Amino acid sequence: MGFSKVCTFAGLGLVISALAFAGSKKEGYPAEVNISFVESPFNLQIMVMKEKGLLEKAFSPKNVTVHWHTITSGAQQTQAMAAGSLDIASVINSTSLILANAAGNPVEAAAVVSRPKQTFALLTGPAGPQTIRELQGKTVAGPKGTVLHQMLIAGLVSEGMSPGDVNFIQMDLPDARAALLSGKVDGALQAAALIIRDQEAGMKVLFTADGYVTPLLLSAVRPDFAKNYPELLQIYLDTQKEAYSWILSNTAEAVAIGSRIQNISEADGMRLYEWSGMALSLEPSDIPALTGDVDFLFEQNMITQKVDPRDFILPVAYGK
Repeated sequence: MGFSKVCTFAGLGLVISALAFAGSKKEGYPAEVNISFVESPFNLQIMVMKEKGLLEKAFSPKNVTVHWHTITSGAQQTQAMAAGSLDIASVINSTSLILANAAGNPVEAAAVVSRPKQTFALLTGPAGPQTIRELQGKTVAGPKGTVLHQMLIAGLVSEGMSPGDVNFIQMDLPDARAALLSGKVDGALQAAALIIRDQEAGMKVLFTADGYVTPLLLSAVRPDFAKNYPELLQIYLDTQKEAYSWILSNTAEAVAIGSRIQNISEADGMRLYEWSGMALSLEPSDIPALTGDVDFLFEQNMITQKVDPRDFILPVAYGK
C-alpha cells in the first residue's frame, strides 16, 4: 500500500494527497455508510460519537448518510461485512476478527478501541473457591472460545493446572450469572456491568484478565470499503480520535452520556470507564497477544488453520 501518493488530474489542476493506507479509490462516494453501534462493555468513544452526532457532521460535506446498526455479536458483525451490509465494525473483539479471517472472511483492523483488562473477570460465591488452585474439580460457566475462556485457561496454567482440571460449561454471560447466584456453578466468567452487579449480590472477583491475557477491542472495516473509499475510512477514524480527545477533556460529561445509554449510575459508569483501558492504536505488545489468541483458538479447535494477525491489520491501526 502506497504512502502519500500524489495524483494530478489534468484539466482540473487538482492535486490530492492520498491517505497513508490508501489503495485504489472509486469515483464519488456511496450514499450511505453502515456502521455498527456496540456500547458494551463500556465503549465510550462510540457512545459519544453517536450521541453527539459527530459522524453525521463529519460525513455531511461528502453527502454521505450514516446508518448505525445495533449489532452486539462480533460474529454477526463479520457476517454482515461479508454480506456487504456493514462497512465498519465500530467495536469488535480480537477473537471474532481472527475467527473471520481464519474462515476465509477477510476483515481488517483499522484502530484500537480499548484494552479492557479489568472488565473481564471470574466471579465466585461467598463460600466458593478463594484461589485459582481451589478451582480444581469445580464447575465454571461462561462463553466458550472467547477472551474470558482464554483468561480462565491462562489462570489455570499459571498455577500448573490444565483446562481439564475444571468442569467448564458453555453459557452466555447472563445465564452464567444466574447459575452462579443460584449456586448451580462454582464460578462464572463475567464482564463489565455484570461484575458490579455480582459484587453487589455478594459475589467476589477471583481474578481478572490483567496479567493473564490482553483483551483487545478493535474497530474493523470491510476490505473493499477500505480499498475503494479510504477517505471515508479516514474520516471515521479521525472522528473516533476526536471523541477520544473530547472524553479526556470532558470525562464527567462523557461518563454521564455512557451511563445514561447503559442505564447505570454515573458512579458505576465511572468505574467501567476506569476499567475500560480506552486506547487509539496498536502497540508492539499487541502482536504477540494476538498471536497468542490465534494459538488459543487453534488449540481449542475453534479454527482449523493458524493465521498471521499482521496480515489483516491496516498500517493506520498502528497510528501511522
